[in-house]
Amino acid sequence: MAAKFLPMFHDEMTRLGWKELDVLLVTGDAYVDHPSYGTALVGRLLESRGYKVGIIAQPDWRKQDDFVRLGRPRLCAMVTAGNVDSMVANYSANKRARREDDFAPGGKTGRRPDRASIVYANRLRAAFKGLPIILGGIEASMRRLAHYDYWDDAVRRSLLLDAKADILVYGMGERPVCEVVDRLHQGQGCAMITDVRGTVAGVKPGQVPEGAVMLPSYDEVSADPKAFNKAFRLAYDEMNPRTGKVLAQPHGDRVVLQNPPALPLSSEELDKSYDLPYARRWHPSYDAQGGVKGFETVRWSITVVRGCSGECSFCGLAMHQGRVIQSRTQHSVLNEVRRMAKDPDFRGTISDVGGPTANLYAASCRNWETHGPCRDKHCIMPSKCPSLKAGYDQCLELYRAIRQVPGVKHVFIGSGLRYDLLIEAEAQAYFKELCAHHVSGQMKVAPEHTDDKVLALMNKPPHAKYEEFVRKFELINAGLKSRQYLANYFITAHPGCDLNEAYNCATTLKKRGMNPEQVQDFIPLPMTVSGCMYHTAMHPFTGERVYVPKNLSEREMQRALIQPQNARSGPFIEKALRIIGKRL
Repeated sequence: MAAKFLPMFHDEMTRLGWKELDVLLVTGDAYVDHPSYGTALVGRLLESRGYKVGIIAQPDWRKQDDFVRLGRPRLCAMVTAGNVDSMVANYSANKRARREDDFAPGGKTGRRPDRASIVYANRLRAAFKGLPIILGGIEASMRRLAHYDYWDDAVRRSLLLDAKADILVYGMGERPVCEVVDRLHQGQGCAMITDVRGTVAGVKPGQVPEGAVMLPSYDEVSADPKAFNKAFRLAYDEMNPRTGKVLAQPHGDRVVLQNPPALPLSSEELDKSYDLPYARRWHPSYDAQGGVKGFETVRWSITVVRGCSGECSFCGLAMHQGRVIQSRTQHSVLNEVRRMAKDPDFRGTISDVGGPTANLYAASCRNWETHGPCRDKHCIMPSKCPSLKAGYDQCLELYRAIRQVPGVKHVFIGSGLRYDLLIEAEAQAYFKELCAHHVSGQMKVAPEHTDDKVLALMNKPPHAKYEEFVRKFELINAGLKSRQYLANYFITAHPGCDLNEAYNCATTLKKRGMNPEQVQDFIPLPMTVSGCMYHTAMHPFTGERVYVPKNLSEREMQRALIQPQNARSGPFIEKALRIIGKRL
């Protein structure tokens, strides 16, 4: 029988009758037993396979006590920085310490160290000599090869080597985690587990398998921007789970091997991850500390889709979840809704039915099953490929079924939507029903910018498509009883955007009467196309030179132009206008 919570303290192990764990999970997040938290999902998945799993959440890394309180696990320790990269969690886009951590009890900062994966692995290695250490989560996934680090402003080695871990799991991880733990259980050592899809391992030069794609070495990519972009381009091209090859990148006397991505989960396999017996609560030890704020935003949400075919340059999804869309079955989703509706705290409102992109649920391509995503063209840009079949009929059927579940009053879509897909003729029935039933006052879309040159570098549609979307949105809403609005997301200081482009964006928004609240200063995340452009001032695929606004003062000026309504924007706007010789 599954425990209500996986044990976090020794007395909880004792009550379960356990003398030792099989697997210890260490995470930089608070322990929330909900499938939107990767540690809970992995823990419940391993539990369902008969393993005894415990969790150490946000341990005090300054001493060893927290790391040893559940004892030495029989098989391995698995380490994750949490649901976000620890540097993103701890610092703003302008490298200032954040004032709040939504993944910590009471929002208190200081509970997660910088570069948490490295710090936790060091503590575990000191505490448990010879224990296999497996890295996972978004921090590990997006730092699995040599990568540019914004906070160091330098190229860093693969996280596998910096953390001195044995294996690194990248991507969503269900398949590789289970295979690695099963092989450890069968008595295989980590030195024998170097061939699992969705994992990275360190080997000697003589152990590189025949046919592996050799990437420029760490020394080369550290010294030469062109070599850096070449390595990224080669890695990007091998992200196809059907045709991808092993990658090999020398790091001194070691070679980092990246195996091909794990195969996508079938709908039934994806269902299993979300059908597990989650408590859907934060651990009760956090009650007195004010709970976990981040959980409140996802508590009544449902993940129904994984993967993203959009390939936005600034986003890591293509290199993490991949381009193949994976969708849950209606049966599994409705079972989750029914469980949710029986919760005594449920008030009738489901805040989201989505994933990376809500309107890609049930999307499919005839090539994915056999050949995977195309290497020579995008699924959505510059327009949707005819082979990509939208799943609007299945999606509407799902929404309507959820609305009929007793106890459900409202079903909202809180995930982002691809507005360029919503303007297509085949999407109109979906678009109308979405506005009529599933928008909680505001629909989230991400135009990101208004300048077509900048949008092209972002791999986003030209601004004219956004304008067409707005016209259709307003036309649909004219026939509704309640007024709907758009929540528009913008990015400032992206590579390719100088003060003139920022000014053009500001004047376009002013003409429309828009004062955007949702504005993100660009962060060059590891292993993203935009991160490459920021570091090398070149596009990794075309080789074109790209202007990069790195100066903090210019970044502040660009944001001020986009948000003139902010009280502190005035001096920055005046400075920007003096520099470019224009008026706003």
